[in-house]
Amino acid sequence: MDEQSGPVTMHIYCRVEVIVTDPAAVIDHAVADLRAAEIDWSTEEDDLDAAVEELRSDLANSLAGVAAIGLLGNGIPGVEFRGGLCWAEQGPARDPFRGEGR
Repeated sequence: MDEQSGPVTMHIYCRVEVIVTDPAAVIDHAVADLRAAEIDWSTEEDDLDAAVEELRSDLANSLAGVAAIGLLGNGIPGVEFRGGLCWAEQGPARDPFRGEGR
């Protein structure tokens, strides 16, 4: 491969399966992260209490919120994580990259 003169943007697509053995712990972690976030609730559609209730009623949303995909490149020289997408679903595996949507 030819040497590049600057950074190259790459995309890595992943499917990760996890087993949630303690849903309450996941939800509590997501709620704690939300409470610790520096969010200006005056600019949001809902308030902190509504957002907490949404997390408490949706394990998949809570899990997706605390999954640390930003650690994907840790320890790889020359790689800097810039952003990504993470979501969680319950049920059988499917391929969201083949038009099944999210």
